[in-house]
Amino acid sequence: MTDLQTAPGAAEPKRMCFNRRDFLILGGAAVTVLATYGEGAQAQQLVTSSYARKVIGKLSGLRPGVAVPFNYPTDDIENILVMLNEEAGAGVGEDRNIVAFNTVCPHMGGYMDASVFKPEYSVLGPCPLHLSTFDLTKHGMIVSGHSTASLPQIALELDGDDIVATGAMGLFYGYSRNPSGA
Repeated sequence: MTDLQTAPGAAEPKRMCFNRRDFLILGGAAVTVLATYGEGAQAQQLVTSSYARKVIGKLSGLRPGVAVPFNYPTDDIENILVMLNEEAGAGVGEDRNIVAFNTVCPHMGGYMDASVFKPEYSVLGPCPLHLSTFDLTKHGMIVSGHSTASLPQIALELDGDDIVATGAMGLFYGYSRNPSGA
């Protein structure tokens, strides 16, 4: 009698079977291990890239509702700095309403400059390619359009009257890894 055959009246052999819950738990554990070691370590560098600190404006020079262009972390990446009329996620300043965002739509790279900032709604857009619009009070979250990603937000700090860019949250369109500018 082979291992797969059973004697008459004996219990059937147990087969190894994963249910959906076990599969998801095992899959999640595997992804965690891969993200920590080997090829996944490169993905961690995306999140932990080091950025140069750069003064991008003066607090005394900002006016509510007026977007000011600046380049960061390199000279070819354009962003906007804006003082909103309401508090914003990751905002700095007394009213937590000063934020900065990249001006390239993460969907297909449509360029949005300061002219498409709508201060009355605190949104940037629409993108000229597919009309994506982004809420600057909610970390650049998509409001409408085809984009599935938020705008990259520039991390800011205040140093007296200086507004200092310290990093980026999100991947700039067209890059497999954000440049650090260092």
